[in-house]
Amino acid sequence: MSFSETISPFLGRCALVWFFGAAAMNIVSDWPHVAAGLEARHVPLAPAVLLVALVLIFLGCISLFFGYHTRHGAVLLFGLTIVAAFALHPVWTMADGAGREGEFAIFSRDLAICGGLLLLVGMGPGPFAIDNRAKGGGKGKKH
Repeated sequence: MSFSETISPFLGRCALVWFFGAAAMNIVSDWPHVAAGLEARHVPLAPAVLLVALVLIFLGCISLFFGYHTRHGAVLLFGLTIVAAFALHPVWTMADGAGREGEFAIFSRDLAICGGLLLLVGMGPGPFAIDNRAKGGGKGKKH
């Protein structure tokens, strides 16, 4: 297995962790503004929704970074991201203009991230992950 086949999946997982971690830090550092933004978009119980989102992001990031139950973590982050994309960025309802272009850019970015998460679901974390440790403490069998 080449160096790129070994390290690329880990670096890709790290990039996703960085993206979601930065989003979580933004939520924590600007809680009142983010909650007000959700309320403006008619999200019920915005503080509770933010708390649940932070927990899901944290669990997903830990999963992806360490490669532990990576597929589950990727599905969790996929679900959060796809729901947020459609609920918070309804570009199909907006009139043309700069606001629509900005929302479309965010919506498109979220869909691209969902694609990367689905790749993790389908292909797994790569060789540099806890998921791929040999079972039982010994060397694993190669099939």
